[in-house]
Amino acid sequence: MGAAADAPSPLRWWAGPLDVEGLALRSVGAAAEALNLYTGAPGRFRTAPALAAAAFDSFGHLRIGGRALQGFAPLSGFRRTSDGWIRLHANYPHHEQRLLRALGAATAAGVEAALGSMTSLEAEAAIQDHGGIAAAVRTRGEWLASDMGRAAATGPWIIRDGGSTPGWGLKDFPAGAAGPAGDAAAGPAQAAGGSQQLPLAGLRVLDLTRVIAGPVATRLLAALGADVLRVDPPALPEIVDQFVDTAFGKRSAEADLGLPSTRQHLQQLLTDADVVVTGYRGGALDRFGLNPRDLLAAHPRLVVVTLDSWGRAGPWSGLRGFDSIVQAASGIAHLYGREDDDGGWRPGALPVQALDHATGYGAAAAVVLLLAERRKTGRGGAARLSLARTAEELFALPLNPRPLSSGPLHSLSPETADTAQLPEPGYRSMESSYGPLRYVPPPLLMSGRILDYSAPPPPYGSSDLTWT
Repeated sequence: MGAAADAPSPLRWWAGPLDVEGLALRSVGAAAEALNLYTGAPGRFRTAPALAAAAFDSFGHLRIGGRALQGFAPLSGFRRTSDGWIRLHANYPHHEQRLLRALGAATAAGVEAALGSMTSLEAEAAIQDHGGIAAAVRTRGEWLASDMGRAAATGPWIIRDGGSTPGWGLKDFPAGAAGPAGDAAAGPAQAAGGSQQLPLAGLRVLDLTRVIAGPVATRLLAALGADVLRVDPPALPEIVDQFVDTAFGKRSAEADLGLPSTRQHLQQLLTDADVVVTGYRGGALDRFGLNPRDLLAAHPRLVVVTLDSWGRAGPWSGLRGFDSIVQAASGIAHLYGREDDDGGWRPGALPVQALDHATGYGAAAAVVLLLAERRKTGRGGAARLSLARTAEELFALPLNPRPLSSGPLHSLSPETADTAQLPEPGYRSMESSYGPLRYVPPPLLMSGRILDYSAPPPPYGSSDLTWT
């Protein structure tokens, strides 16, 4: 893996000053390059612009029984404060309740009134102190000057715990584009063969992730043939639409790790597992012995990859977070701000939840790279990623020389910018217990053929805590 050229992506299909296209192509390219190393077949796996662009918006493309998926909840989003703006996240009911308690409010109007009497930093601290999720909208300079911003900028994108390398940076991987924008249409629109041909067939992955980044990683591992068992706590069910988007090809179980019998069952699973991927806030799983140190001490052949919002260092290392919250804190929301219809300024956001998806594909790459090491040494290993560190990798890419002000690229004239007219996504269809699904495939070509998922998302919590 050689260092990639320090240049912006030659293709653009999203608006904005940051090279989100380059982030998409490089992160998926990291997974492809790791698979080429693992299989010993250079060039066997690659991506293409149309595949990567569609996969980074898989939630937006998915239809369940013909309906579009529900996005952010009403209390999520940007809100004004007495001195600026804050971003809230209240998609999950328990996060919404913590937000309301922190602000002493019972309604959306109460939230607005409370925030209007507080500075952004005051509101951020109050909400975080109550276990809620929020971040003041900071400028890039303000973030870099903060203790958390300095911590997020430290170290490689994929941090390797131990081993012969400290990790891998995004620029260590090729952009992964396979020629012109329409190249994803090459090859038959079908699965890349049976499970016996897939590189991860026979491997067992314990999926302890939620929301988007971690489930995206394990969704790709399932598409590559792994037996992926996702386990969720029964008291905090996943949002159904979000689960359907990221659970293709997996099995799903619910288990209360607070019960000794469940932990005993989990230890039996770990004995026969090859990979564990965790995606909870820093330290949340330590009391169950599910941190990398304890897992590798008990099971030296395991590959353990962890991801969270803020990383292991810095004052926010134990806090909850989401893609949109990291965008607000790190300067992305400020950079993408614009004048609204009333003539006032308001913050903006990336065109897709790129930090989540890029971190997910980076985590999948880390799993495969560690599996390749295990083949040589017979021992497992650990790696970790964070959304905040992925944001730094995005800022490290060269800025787009002709940023677009707003809107998807296909809606803009060629005179506005150098554009790549991507073809329509290669939609697939599949029956499921949730109804007929229209979806986009994984963003990888294997030997020139587009991958597909082996099975639809399972009914939530329908599986036993066993391996197939």
